[in-house]
Amino acid sequence: MKLIFAHSIPGRRGASLPEMDVPPAEALPKSLRRTRPAELPEVSELDAVRHFINLSRRNIGVDTCFYPLGSCTMKYNPKFHEQIAALPGFADLHPLLPQLRRGGALTQGALAVLHETEAFLCELLGFSAFTMQPLAGAHGELTGVMIIAAYHRDRGDKRRIMLIPDSAHGTNPASATLAGFETRNIPTDTQGNVDLEALDQALDTDVAGLMLTCPSTLGLYDRNVREICRRVHRAGGLVYGDGANLNALIGRLRPGDLGFDVMHVNLHKTFSTPHGGGGPGAGPVGVVKALVPFLPTSRVLKRADGSYALEYHFKRSIGYVAPFYGNFGVILRAYAYMLTLGKDGVGRVSDAAVLNANYVRARLRDAYAEPVDRACMHECVFSASRQAACGVHALDIAKALLDRGCHPPTVYFPLTVPEALMIEPTETESKQTLDAFVEAMLAIAAAARDNPQALHDAPVTTPVGRLDEVRAARRPDLADLGPRGD
Repeated sequence: MKLIFAHSIPGRRGASLPEMDVPPAEALPKSLRRTRPAELPEVSELDAVRHFINLSRRNIGVDTCFYPLGSCTMKYNPKFHEQIAALPGFADLHPLLPQLRRGGALTQGALAVLHETEAFLCELLGFSAFTMQPLAGAHGELTGVMIIAAYHRDRGDKRRIMLIPDSAHGTNPASATLAGFETRNIPTDTQGNVDLEALDQALDTDVAGLMLTCPSTLGLYDRNVREICRRVHRAGGLVYGDGANLNALIGRLRPGDLGFDVMHVNLHKTFSTPHGGGGPGAGPVGVVKALVPFLPTSRVLKRADGSYALEYHFKRSIGYVAPFYGNFGVILRAYAYMLTLGKDGVGRVSDAAVLNANYVRARLRDAYAEPVDRACMHECVFSASRQAACGVHALDIAKALLDRGCHPPTVYFPLTVPEALMIEPTETESKQTLDAFVEAMLAIAAAARDNPQALHDAPVTTPVGRLDEVRAARRPDLADLGPRGD
């Protein structure tokens, strides 16, 4: 498909603008003026609409097909919540409008959303307070471990080690390192749990905490989570919970009750905002009472007269972690989602997520190898090791799914599983959709045995076929592609 610049005709316009009511560019300082025209395509409105609509038809998304991308929770999200986020009273607010006094009424609704969303999350997850500031999951991780660092620093305790199980999300070590910690790896035992003996050996007076993904990237709930928290606390450390997989737990247990001290929540995964392609995101962080003084600024407080205001003055705060007040549109969608579901509905989310994943697991376990033979939570992890014995790898299976109308699952992650296939059906898909996916996976398993070359050639029905990914990374060519990307 040609780039939009191929449709460009000098002088063609897609819109007409009113006469300027500000001084022309000549009145601007020379340093602020362009030295040459902006290199933008000159097309009609019709050209632009058709180009981008046709471009969208070449893509695969959660609105077009089943999207079982494990660990990223690419679930369908109600369009009603998109309408809520687009309401002019919210969407048109300027972040610098006054909170109170003159014009303050314009911001009270938005501040109420921030305050009430925090209250909902505290109740759901068992924490004393949340910061709504972090703009994504990894940003929430960084904020959480910065709070842990501030807690130990405030106590005069120079702990420098952060323990991270090998079944954690890959961003955990990066976040800990950015916060100034050294990381140590804790292995997984044969049942997919944290190895308690290895944990005991690693715990000492230099350990600041442990970052535990719950459920883990193996899609499993660690049966020893309370004991893990107890042992870390006994050693003087804190436990950070990676809440990226929270849609397996919400409404059924509260991480704060298990012993977690701090946890981030991916609102864009669990609570109603489509995720992928780099955003949008929001990663609020919840903390127990002892860590509340270290939360970032600003925070929304409710005053005695019922009004809301932003408070900036907290002596032990870690300071600012984001501009303004967090990714408000994502928070608003999450607020509407929780109001829509109610207390009982939130619990049904986790019920359906776990049921769907275990249904897929039960139907595919004879065709694909399982790294751990036990019930899963919101996602099931397989290994394509049997298929690899026939020369068919996880990547081939992923490409073949495209020809069968499905987005591939996550492949080659978690790193502890060779030829990993991480499948997350989410709570929003029907049994009919899951059955169609299962049949596609079974057909691919049969083809791996009987006709492996067909899988090596996949995909053959997509606008662009199999690319040389090594060459694409080392010698990227951003020029226009032909009909098949040749």
